Amino acid sequence: MPNTYSQIYIQVVFAVQGRLNLVPKEHKEELHKYITGIVTKRDAKLIAINCMPDHTHVFIGLKPSILLSDLVRDIKAGSSKFINDNRWIKGKFSWQEGFGAFSYSHSHIDNVIHYINNQEEHHKRQTFKEEYLAFLKRFEIDYKDEYLFKWDEDWIE
Repeated sequence: MPNTYSQIYIQVVFAVQGRLNLVPKEHKEELHKYITGIVTKRDAKLIAINCMPDHTHVFIGLKPSILLSDLVRDIKAGSSKFINDNRWIKGKFSWQEGFGAFSYSHSHIDNVIHYINNQEEHHKRQTFKEEYLAFLKRFEIDYKDEYLFKWDEDWIE
């Protein structure tokens, strides 16, 4: 779009189905590259990514012409297919429905990148559930418990 200028920075967080530890550490970098390719093909900019065993953080620079929900759908569908096609796990891999999206100003970019890159250290002190609920509270997002990710303790197959 000519004459359209923007700075839209979004951190997206989504979880593995059943909150199981299914993202293999040995394939993490390969998965990062694959997701980066999806984001780039959709004409967005991947700023930072970290796939933990049970959830993923993606920090994206968006253009106003991109619908965030469509981009996240493509990331989740494409990466699930990639993991399944490569048979990284026994059974079928999938992400849970939904995601969290948190916007930041340009002045916060370095802090968000540092936060995402240091997920392993961060999760030695705080669970994903604690982290996610803290995001919702910090960003003053109204939510209903029944629509949050299913957590380890309440997952029923």
